[in-house]
Amino acid sequence: MAQAVGSADATTEAPLLLSSTLGTPPLLLAGARAPRRNRFAFVCATLASVTTMLHGYNLTLMSGAELFMREDVGLTDAEVEVLSGSMNVFMLASILAAGWVADHLGRRRTLVLANAFFMAGALAMSLGTSFAALMAARFVTSVGSGFARVVAPVYNAEISPPSTRGVLSSMLDMFINVGILLSYVSNYAFSGLPVHLGWRVMYWIGVIPPVFIAAGVLFMPESPWWLAMQGRHGDARAVLMRTSDTPADADLQLREIKRAVADAEPPPAAARHSGGAGVWKQLLVRRPSTSVRRILTCVLGLHFFVQASGVDAILLYSPLVFKAVGMASNSAILGATVAIGAVKTCFILVGMLFTDRLGRRPLLLASTAGVATTATALAVTLYIGTSTTSSSPATAAACLASVLAVVATYSIGYGSVVSAYSAEVLPLRLRAQGSSLAMAVNRLTCGVVSMTFISLADGITMPGCFFLYAAVTAAAFVFVYVRLPETKGRSLEDMEVLFHS
Repeated sequence: MAQAVGSADATTEAPLLLSSTLGTPPLLLAGARAPRRNRFAFVCATLASVTTMLHGYNLTLMSGAELFMREDVGLTDAEVEVLSGSMNVFMLASILAAGWVADHLGRRRTLVLANAFFMAGALAMSLGTSFAALMAARFVTSVGSGFARVVAPVYNAEISPPSTRGVLSSMLDMFINVGILLSYVSNYAFSGLPVHLGWRVMYWIGVIPPVFIAAGVLFMPESPWWLAMQGRHGDARAVLMRTSDTPADADLQLREIKRAVADAEPPPAAARHSGGAGVWKQLLVRRPSTSVRRILTCVLGLHFFVQASGVDAILLYSPLVFKAVGMASNSAILGATVAIGAVKTCFILVGMLFTDRLGRRPLLLASTAGVATTATALAVTLYIGTSTTSSSPATAAACLASVLAVVATYSIGYGSVVSAYSAEVLPLRLRAQGSSLAMAVNRLTCGVVSMTFISLADGITMPGCFFLYAAVTAAAFVFVYVRLPETKGRSLEDMEVLFHS
């Protein structure tokens, strides 16, 4: 990546050229009317977030595909349960490595690598002929998912100005849900094909998008924070001039980034030579400072509770939930899953739009209270529907309404705030590896939920599962109320001060 033409300390009166290798053609940044900075930041955050759409698509495609894979490949209930949830467990390897990779290769190149794994994994899934082959393909896909889920929120937080960081950091959650919606649409659209062909087409169409997404990512600039960590202050300033609200904000933010890098112990160069071991020691071995300890408690707790709410049980096993209350037609069941994806995507958008207006904390409190209430309602509906000898359309409709209510209340806060909140509160040197650790807790909890739902439902009944998820989410409400401070409008450099107090 070429250096920006001109000194990093040049005055705003002198023209500054941004090299095309930073992702845009040469552009006169100063000496002319200031461009609308946030529009460029929006484009960058969008390109990074689109990668996570592939994670959402591949994760929940199993929801409908498994109805046909059982017959074609001969999968058992246990194999379906393992195959559905294995991606979350497989992701742990790439999640824990993602911080190290992002610090060494850069945020942008790591996202390109994620797209390559998505393409290879989708192709392998479409060609799989046995449980073992499908598990191997699932592992390849999970590597891309791990990189995308860790690096995209870090990049978005670092590229966004404080005034719109909440919205831009939440965009990846919206795209994850767009991917989930597209997977349900794919399930429905190809369900009429022959059994041996339909589910393979569902996966095969996931081969092409990563190529175009990777090409788009190559046109993004690198994170100014990462550039500063490499000592490339001229490039960092050039990017900040494009993504800040005003040139003065860009200069101020660059000074704060330089100070944050200078204050980091051990220095970034030492961390590179040790392979990032110093960061992991600070996170897990050495006793961290009071503010870092509080930040980690909030971030890890939030990522545990967001998955312990059981929403992935709905996303992956909604066909089983609907069958339990009497829906028999695969077409009706898959149509209902499309409604789930549509509602989830719409309410993610609502939450994203209000993140910077209302703040993170009010949305999280509303979301946890809402999920606890609606999950209880779903459990009651399932209890009524499964305890009677014959089901009725009214019971099925009530079940669908309850499921949509759970998804809506989850999405408006849990689904739109958690990634943004986690990425913005972690200190610079701990941000990549800290995000890796948080996402590892997230995926491990999700894996436990998704790989135990069928077995747990056999043991404590399906209504019992959702009563359990409702109780856990009620505990999450208390956690958010007691532990999480508001971060709306705060600069990234100010977070440790906030948590120290």
